Amino acid sequence: MQSTNIVLSSNSRLPRTEDEIHNGNFVVIDMPSQELINMLQKAVSMELQVSIQYIWQHVRGAGMNSLPVTAELKSIAIDEMKHAEEIAERLDYFGVMATTEPAPITVGKALKEMISLDKKAEADTIAFYKQIIKRATDEGEFTTQRLFMKLLEDEEEHHATFTALLE
Repeated sequence: MQSTNIVLSSNSRLPRTEDEIHNGNFVVIDMPSQELINMLQKAVSMELQVSIQYIWQHVRGAGMNSLPVTAELKSIAIDEMKHAEEIAERLDYFGVMATTEPAPITVGKALKEMISLDKKAEADTIAFYKQIIKRATDEGEFTTQRLFMKLLEDEEEHHATFTALLE
C-alpha cells in the first residue's frame, strides 16, 4: 500500500487556512490510495444517479397500484442521497472534493421497467461496494470499510425491495 501522509486538524478535517495550519492541533495520518479515492468518487456518482433516477420514477410512475410503489421509490431515493452525503463527507475528510456528476440516469417508461432497471442498479452497487470494502480492508482504511459495510446493508435491502416488487 502506497500512501501519502497528510496533516489533519483535531476536528477531523483538513486544515483549510494558514491560520488553522499554524494554530491548530494536528496529527499525521496516512492518505488512502488514489485507487480507493477514485472508487469513492465513483460511489458518490452512483448514489447521485440512483437518487435522481428513483425520484423521477416516483414522479413519473403511473397506473393502478402505483402509489405504494412510487412512495417506496421516493423513500429509497432519499436513502440514496444520504449515502452520497456520507461518502462525500468521507472524501472531504481526506481533503478531496466529491464529484457532483451522477452516473448515467435511466428512468424507464412503465413502472415494471423502472423497477427492473432499479434492481440492476442495486445489484451493480452491491458488487462494487464489496470491492470497496475489500480495498479499504487491504489498505487498513477501517472507517471507510465500516461505512461501506453499513451502506452495503442498505443496498441489499433496496435490492430485496425491488425484487419483491417485481414478483
